Amino acid sequence: MAPGPGEPSPDWPEQPGDRQPRPGDVVFVEVHPSPVQPGYLVGIRANCRDNSVPATVVSDAFGRVQVHPQRGELTASAMVNERTRPGNYRVKLECRDGVTASTMLQVVRSARPSPGPHTGFGGAAGNGLNGLLVPGGLALTIAGAAVGIVAARRPRGAARG
Repeated sequence: MAPGPGEPSPDWPEQPGDRQPRPGDVVFVEVHPSPVQPGYLVGIRANCRDNSVPATVVSDAFGRVQVHPQRGELTASAMVNERTRPGNYRVKLECRDGVTASTMLQVVRSARPSPGPHTGFGGAAGNGLNGLLVPGGLALTIAGAAVGIVAARRPRGAARG
């Protein structure tokens, strides 16, 4: 009988790429988000051959953390040390059976919020008219009130006779 699609031929030995890896064969570690700023939390997701026991994740960015079984994977969170300098840091998974995997975590400098674009006459406007807005508005209000008072005192027209 001929082998089915994806099955190795009985005449040939199995090659490394012939079979698809089972989920338990894939050992990996992921860190999210990356890039991250110092002082922020990162989520760690990992997979060892045996995910029923905790494993260890190590990095110069956050130190040593244990990942614990959760929904068939190993997970944890870690805070990037506030004194961590910007750069790329290795994150290494150490499984109980001695198998390891690694990834990189990028730490970036703290970002300051930008002041926004300098448009219009709102709070983001430059020093051009900012000093005149309040006095100008007050003057217009007083002028409008004066016109209203004058209009109210004016006679309503001559008597018809």
